[in-house]
Amino acid sequence: MGVNMTETDVNRLWERLAGCPAVEAIALGGSRATGKVDEKSDYDVYVYLQGEFPACEREKLLGEFCPVMEINNHYWEMEDNCTLGNGVDLDIIYRRLEDFAAGIRWVVQEGNASNGYTTCMWHNLKTCRILYDGTGRLTGLKKDFDVEYPRELKRNIVQRNMKLMNGVLPSYDMQIKKARQRRDLVSINHRTAAFLESYFDVIFALNEMTHPGEKRLMRLCMEQCHILPACFEENLEGLFTHMFDGQGEEYLCRLVKELQKVCSAQGF
Repeated sequence: MGVNMTETDVNRLWERLAGCPAVEAIALGGSRATGKVDEKSDYDVYVYLQGEFPACEREKLLGEFCPVMEINNHYWEMEDNCTLGNGVDLDIIYRRLEDFAAGIRWVVQEGNASNGYTTCMWHNLKTCRILYDGTGRLTGLKKDFDVEYPRELKRNIVQRNMKLMNGVLPSYDMQIKKARQRRDLVSINHRTAAFLESYFDVIFALNEMTHPGEKRLMRLCMEQCHILPACFEENLEGLFTHMFDGQGEEYLCRLVKELQKVCSAQGF
């Protein structure tokens, strides 16, 4: 289709997908759904299936729009990862609506917390822009979960993830300490990333915000969270600067201490 591919051409792709018998609904996610598009923004598209949509059929359809394609990747969910004719990346994730709904219900209605990223799928549902909904079920699901942040879920996220950061034998800060004693830099990096997953999960829960994912978290927190630990940015930047030296543990302690103060002030 070439570098002059327009928004009209992109919309035609959504129409072509919507015309496939197996497709129940299509939703646009990420920055293109929320209006925060920049020059690096790709298309995150979620296609909900109610039947088989063979890879060969998807490849034929997408080939009219995408000169670069990787069809049927399964690194996370079932995906087609492509580049449109205008050079913009396109990630299409295929799901069953029943499975997606069950995962959100497990979190929102049943109050279950995860090790970080607890409410990401709920966020995906709340912020997506529906491009097509043949049965109306995605629209209904979006309406059903347009609810206040459950108090039980908030408490469970805080309790689980605060313990993971500090306070139990296998907590992340203890794992990082052992890794530093061994000079195991890979493990330090790995466990610090896990620590931060829990750290941000708690912050978004305290603010009764759904978790937006892994990108731009510091900026989003500073712009949108009315409840933040003291020295939030300073302590995070200190951790990143000193992650692999002796001061790294000091900044981990500061992050935990300041977050504990906030949790206590909120009654947790």
